[in-house]
Amino acid sequence: MTAPLDVPDASVDPASAPAVAGAGAAAIQGRSLGQIAWMRLKRDKVAIAGALVVIFLILVAVFAPLLVKAFGQDPTQFNSDLIDASTMAPKGGTGISADHLFGLEPVNGRDIFSRVVYGARISLLIAFLATLLSVAIGTLLGVTAGYFGGLVDSIISKAMDVFLAFPLLVFAMALAGIIPDSAFGLTGDTLRVAMLVFVIGFFNWPYIGRIVRGQTLSLREREFVDAARSLGARGPYVIFREMLPNLVAPILIYSTLLIPSNVLFEAALSFLGVGVRPPTPTWGGMLSDAVRFYTIPHFMFFPGMAIFITVLAFNLFGDGLRDALDPKAR
Repeated sequence: MTAPLDVPDASVDPASAPAVAGAGAAAIQGRSLGQIAWMRLKRDKVAIAGALVVIFLILVAVFAPLLVKAFGQDPTQFNSDLIDASTMAPKGGTGISADHLFGLEPVNGRDIFSRVVYGARISLLIAFLATLLSVAIGTLLGVTAGYFGGLVDSIISKAMDVFLAFPLLVFAMALAGIIPDSAFGLTGDTLRVAMLVFVIGFFNWPYIGRIVRGQTLSLREREFVDAARSLGARGPYVIFREMLPNLVAPILIYSTLLIPSNVLFEAALSFLGVGVRPPTPTWGGMLSDAVRFYTIPHFMFFPGMAIFITVLAFNLFGDGLRDALDPKAR
């Protein structure tokens, strides 16, 4: 005996049937990896605070002339009339006032606020450009070594070992002593900035190169790489179209952690007198000048706090970004 057929009720609109069956249930929407990472990052309040501070510092560096015009004065301008001739210290101890928010330097009376603001330009510019150079070289050589392996990997790995053992600080000091006032069509501060970017960026690439090489060694055994090879894809295509997109997360994370290291290194070079030359303000140079006036703490406090806040903000943001982009995180 044949089972009766189920005849749909004519009173029910077929178009509304799915809505009736799923009444009260919200539609499920897919989320990309970027959306998932952003949701994780938003939950990390400390990382968001670090990111906001980083954005603030970048804006300060970009709009330094406007800030100085509104709240300070020319960072190279002397105010000898505000300096006590007997102690060479600012009158009143620090010189802090409505016109000089961070006080005055001893001896010459230059405005500390203006010099800290303009110092952000030098420190962040060198740190960003040096990081970009390190990431570009390290990524290219790291992914090449990891993908091709064999002799290529051996040569690049040995080059990494040589660069990691190189006495970078001594080399920077020696280079600063022999570099002329003009070279390669550059002069003055532009030449010094280019030299620092080259020294810091070119000799720091092995750090990120090792990370990229290790990730590439893991990726080249994955199925999508084997599939690309089986379809006849050549090495450059596999590297740039298949592997590099999967290396964006570790590269981005390490870049945010490399920038504060470069800020510290630039400050150290300026502190030793081999960075950008005076009277151009730098945070490290200001700390070097402040060492002679240890009895006037505000002179050292403000550039030191600028370095501390910058490094801390980048580190907090980098840690949060690492957790957000970690596929194993919950």
